[in-house]
Amino acid sequence: MVRSNVPNEVLGVIPARLASTRFPSKALAILVGKPMIQHVWERVLGAETVDRIIIATDAQSIFDAACKFGAEAVMTREDHLSGTDRVAEVAFGLPQYPLIVNIQGDEPLIDPAAIDAAVLGLRASTASMGTLKKKIEIAGEFDNPNVVKVVTDSNGSALYFSRSRMPFNRGGDPADTFKHIGLYVYRREFLLGYSTMPVGPLETAERLEQLRALENGHKIHVVETNYESLGVDTPEDLELVSNQITVLLAGGTKKA
Repeated sequence: MVRSNVPNEVLGVIPARLASTRFPSKALAILVGKPMIQHVWERVLGAETVDRIIIATDAQSIFDAACKFGAEAVMTREDHLSGTDRVAEVAFGLPQYPLIVNIQGDEPLIDPAAIDAAVLGLRASTASMGTLKKKIEIAGEFDNPNVVKVVTDSNGSALYFSRSRMPFNRGGDPADTFKHIGLYVYRREFLLGYSTMPVGPLETAERLEQLRALENGHKIHVVETNYESLGVDTPEDLELVSNQITVLLAGGTKKA
C-alpha cells in the first residue's frame, strides 16, 4: 500500500513464511476473526513515517490472503535464510526508498509509535541501522537467554547485544538493564550488502544476527521505548495475544 501526499522515503516490509518449527502456518492463524498477518499490517498502517507497506512471502496462501484483505504483497524466493534477506530482496527492486523497516510478521500488537520512534531515530543519526530497547521490569527476564539484552553509549549507539545479563553489577547502585526489541530500520545500501558481510565469532557464539553489523564496523542506533514486544511463537502465545486484543476492542487500555 502506498500512502498519498507523502514523500517516498520509508518502505515497510513484513516478511512472512509458512514454515515454523513451533507453530506452522502461524501467519495465517485466525486471531479475533482475522489472519494474524492482517493484524500486523493494520498496525503498521498507523505508523506515520512509513510511506509504503509490502508483505513479502514465499507462500502463495499468504500472498492470496494479503491481497484479499487489501495489502500489497510480493512473492519472494524460497531459499532465504532469514527474514532480513527476504526484506533485502524487496528493497533491491525499489531503489526510491532509502530507509527500509523490517516488521516482524508475528507481532500483531506492534505499536505504530514504536515504529515511528525507530525511523526517526535512524533518520537523525549517521548509523547504518536502527532498533529499539526497553527497560527490563520483569525479574525473570534478566537471566533469560531468550530475552536479548543491549547496552548503548551516551549517544544511543549499541555497544553490544547479548543473551546474558548486561551490565554486570559489581557493587553500588545497579545500572538499568535493557532488552532489545527486534524491530529494525536499515539504510538501503547497508541492507543490500548485509548478507554478504562475514559472520564473526560474536554472532556465531550468541546466535544474534545484529552482531554482524557491529563486528563489521557499522553503528546501530538504539531508541528507548515503552513498547512491550509480544510475539506469537506458539498456539499458547496466540491465545494470550487474542485475549489482549479482545480487551482492546472492548475499550480497555494497553500501555504502548
